[in-house]
Amino acid sequence: MNFRPGTRDEPEINLIPFIDILLVVLIFLMLTTTYSKFTELKVNLPVADAEAQRQNPKEIIVAVGSDGRYSINKSVLDGGSVEQLTRALSVATQDTRDVVVIISADAAATHQSVINVMDASRRAGLVQITFATQQAGAGGARARP
Repeated sequence: MNFRPGTRDEPEINLIPFIDILLVVLIFLMLTTTYSKFTELKVNLPVADAEAQRQNPKEIIVAVGSDGRYSINKSVLDGGSVEQLTRALSVATQDTRDVVVIISADAAATHQSVINVMDASRRAGLVQITFATQQAGAGGARARP
């Protein structure tokens, strides 16, 4: 009979295998993760004041109908050739070159009709061209540069 008090060994947690496994997982994650570096441009955006008056109030509104007819400042043109548009734009500008041409085309108008207006504007020496758009569900059109 063994009456001596038994010495029980304390359970020991071995941390070395645990650390090894964590290092392997860390290395695996570092090798398989792709780091994407997004190209960033530092852009200084212009600031606009909605209440400020326009510096250049001279505008020519060219409307393009779905049937290919044109009107300049609410006067309908008889023909639809580029030469006639160029003459009409030259008359409407009255030899002023810092005029903004606003193209207000019908959604069903052909691309060629809009290109004709752009070409006539270039021939007339008008380089500032913008398009009138409207928000979905809105009734009025606005010029969007």
